[in-house]
Amino acid sequence: MALMTTTVLARIGWTLALVAAVVLVRMLVAAMLRRSAGEGPLRRDAASRRFVTTQVVSLLALVVIVGGIVQIWFDDPARLATVVGLATAGVAVALQRVITAFAAYLIILRGRIFTVGDRITIGGVRGDVVALGLMQTTVMEMGEPPHAQSGDPVVWVGARQYTGRLIQVTNDRIFDTPVYNYTREFPFMWEELRLPVKYGADRAKAESILLEAARKHTGQIVAHATP
Repeated sequence: MALMTTTVLARIGWTLALVAAVVLVRMLVAAMLRRSAGEGPLRRDAASRRFVTTQVVSLLALVVIVGGIVQIWFDDPARLATVVGLATAGVAVALQRVITAFAAYLIILRGRIFTVGDRITIGGVRGDVVALGLMQTTVMEMGEPPHAQSGDPVVWVGARQYTGRLIQVTNDRIFDTPVYNYTREFPFMWEELRLPVKYGADRAKAESILLEAARKHTGQIVAHATP
């Protein structure tokens, strides 16, 4: 009994040490990634790469912890195979949707379907991705003009601005509905503004005013984009 107690305590100690070491390494990597954050209006690509790297590090940390715990607590291969087989069968039946959502999460990362900061439409929800988890994606909902609304519940904000609602969408929705990504390849939104100019007005002057306004509000972006 004393030997068994000593063995169990040793395994608990090794387990705690493993978890602490992996968590510490993950925190150090996250801190390094935060320090490497870019500045300026075109820092979105760096932020996207930093997010994907953080997600990959988190997955690797989870794999290392699970693998280490298995090695520490299951020293008999036959018993380990039996436990894994029974656990796999039970998990596959009871957590089918959870497994599907996790598989969708891996596909989202690998296929670059979307990432944090992208403006998307998924499952009838339109907005900006503010968080991407193992099971769910959090979207900051945006309003739409009344003629473009088709979801339920109805969005009461008619302009393309935030409604204030954070919506959780399970990742497995990518298998059921199309995903529209407005900013994947181009970090700016295409928009159309209709400015009526009455007949007889000075069209050249109107064009000059519009171009001047465009240069004023996009000058910094153009300056950073120029090689």
